[in-house]
Amino acid sequence: MVADVGTQLRKGVVEFCVLGLLSRQAMYGWELSERLVASGLIASIGTLYPMLARLRSQGLVTAYDEASASGPVRKYYRLTDQGEAQLESFRLQWAPFAATVDQLVGKDSGS
Repeated sequence: MVADVGTQLRKGVVEFCVLGLLSRQAMYGWELSERLVASGLIASIGTLYPMLARLRSQGLVTAYDEASASGPVRKYYRLTDQGEAQLESFRLQWAPFAATVDQLVGKDSGS
């Protein structure tokens, strides 16, 4: 039995949540981490950068540097065309998957 179901669920979807955030706008790492930590999807910024490196190596996101008026240059991340396609594939599969799980494990499943 899986000890912490929430951890396993987050691990399965957090990369797609990053892609979803980046599909709306380019973001720098700290900005992404604040959104993900606040939503409970990651525990700290330390887990974000290895994930972003993985997404970059897979060609799903790209990075660029941009000057900041309030401090040092920031590295921004944005979705690539391949990342957008991967996100769209996830979107098409997520709703039916979630509905099936809800049907099977929901309290009102009728079983």
